[in-house]
Amino acid sequence: QVQLVESGGGLVQPGGSLRLSCAASGIIFSRYIMGWYRQAPGKLRELVARISTVGNTNYADSVKGRFTISRDNAKNTVYLQMSSLKPDDTGVYYCNTVGSGTSWGQGTQVTVSS
Repeated sequence: QVQLVESGGGLVQPGGSLRLSCAASGIIFSRYIMGWYRQAPGKLRELVARISTVGNTNYADSVKGRFTISRDNAKNTVYLQMSSLKPDDTGVYYCNTVGSGTSWGQGTQVTVSS
């Protein structure tokens, strides 16, 4: 059974930083493209960053230059380093595979507010 557990969210002021982590189990982690998704209040969930099995990365335009996705296959963990945070970055952040239909975890709340 696949399990994805996100952590690291919280309340941060505009311009601040956070590092999210996502521990995966029940899958051969190294074989999957992994992504971080964001669901802002009242909006659909969107993919904001993805990382291939060999470490190639892609970002949504809204986070490019501010967010960095990385992975540690030995720890079955994917990370999202977020800096220069804006109020528009507020939402629930989820990790998941990309294109494989894996079940969602509970997500972690990020709130950017002064």
